[in-house]
Amino acid sequence: MILKLFSPELAVILGSLAVFGISLGKGRARLAATVTTLTALVALGLSLVSLAWSGDLFQHALRIDLYSQLFKVFIVMGLAGVAIFGNPLKDIRADVRPEYFLFLLLGTLGMMILASSVELITLFIALELASYALYLLVPLRQERVGLRFQMESAAKYVMFGVVATGIMLFGMSYIFGMTGSTYFRDIAPALMERWSDPAAIVGIVLVLGGLFFKLAAFPMHLWAPDVYQGASNETTAFIAGIPKAAVMAVIIRFLMCAQPEDRSLMAVLTAVAICSMTFGNLAALVQKDIKRMLAYSSIAHAGYVLLGLVTLRDTGYAASIFYILGFVVMSLAAFLVICLVSRNGENVQIDDLSGLHSRSPLAALILGASMFALAGIPPFAGFMGKFFLMAEALRSGLVALVIVAAINTAIGIYYYLTVVLVMYFSDAGERPAVQLSPVNATLGLTLLAIVVLLGVIPTTLLALALTAVRATAG
Repeated sequence: MILKLFSPELAVILGSLAVFGISLGKGRARLAATVTTLTALVALGLSLVSLAWSGDLFQHALRIDLYSQLFKVFIVMGLAGVAIFGNPLKDIRADVRPEYFLFLLLGTLGMMILASSVELITLFIALELASYALYLLVPLRQERVGLRFQMESAAKYVMFGVVATGIMLFGMSYIFGMTGSTYFRDIAPALMERWSDPAAIVGIVLVLGGLFFKLAAFPMHLWAPDVYQGASNETTAFIAGIPKAAVMAVIIRFLMCAQPEDRSLMAVLTAVAICSMTFGNLAALVQKDIKRMLAYSSIAHAGYVLLGLVTLRDTGYAASIFYILGFVVMSLAAFLVICLVSRNGENVQIDDLSGLHSRSPLAALILGASMFALAGIPPFAGFMGKFFLMAEALRSGLVALVIVAAINTAIGIYYYLTVVLVMYFSDAGERPAVQLSPVNATLGLTLLAIVVLLGVIPTTLLALALTAVRATAG
């Protein structure tokens, strides 16, 4: 029974061991890429099959249920997408490409365990496994003449990560001191009884502050623009959405310990949401590098996700889950095209997309749809996600917060549509055509279909998320 419940993680562990063995030789990057892709697809299949499974593992440190497995489906989907369109790793040094795929798998393993963690020590170990794998991916980018900004980005990523970890551990010490347990099943009822104690709010806020680092939410957002720009395109594609989905699973578990009537925590989350949305959107307006623009927009999207969390209610949590899972797919679609447009792995400027509709109509369609979705324009996933989030915030009486979110959405539309304008209404000049292999074309169309389906038929995923939240809360 244990092997059955742990089968998605076991698949990734076995794939990691296989890639580790491959990395001991030389010139085996293609084999490592193939094994990573197959591992991701097998783990994806097992995650889908295990949606109906439930049970506890390892002395109740991990919980397998619809909630955890739903997040794992999108985490492994992200790994599969990056492994497919990221190959052959244009801007990663040839001698470390097998190790690159190993770190991808280890990072994914940490995030999968994170989604199932219901015990603080296990949660911390899983988060560190995922974090250190990501820290190592950033500096593997190939050095260019006179430029070593990937090293600067990696250093910033590590330093901010260390600070975030310290903040989170300090908050965990408060929680353990008040409840006497590291298990969520004991922490939740104990905190609910003592929620009037300021120490409870301080503990939760400190833990959330550490977790907001992965979400790139204000004020733990400063690393994002430099890391997005300094990392390779493939690495940025992996960092942009997948860790955010994993950490959202943890954030919601912590917020379930709070009372829906608590105004102190609601005020903190509201302030973070407003600052994240406003700063991210205003900073994105002036960016010329598309990865840097998407970094600032991801800060804004962290603010949007918090709209559902502010409510401290199950329906709000479900809306946030819908939005963050949709964001994973939207960002993957955008980075697929960015990786294809970048001929040698260099960063892509927005002007480099000029005339993309004539250089590759399918690539322009995929990137255009992802920009529309991120902007929140129907009939794509982003529109329905923002609608659900704002509706839940309105039901909780947060009218001012919804107005701020609507204004920020309008600001975001401007810079997203600027990308579409450049693709379809600028001359390509001497820029070369962009070739999509059959595999990349199929992947792009699949991601596009998911983005559209989530916008046209959103209730399936939303209902699934709500069922998962209520089940895990119970």
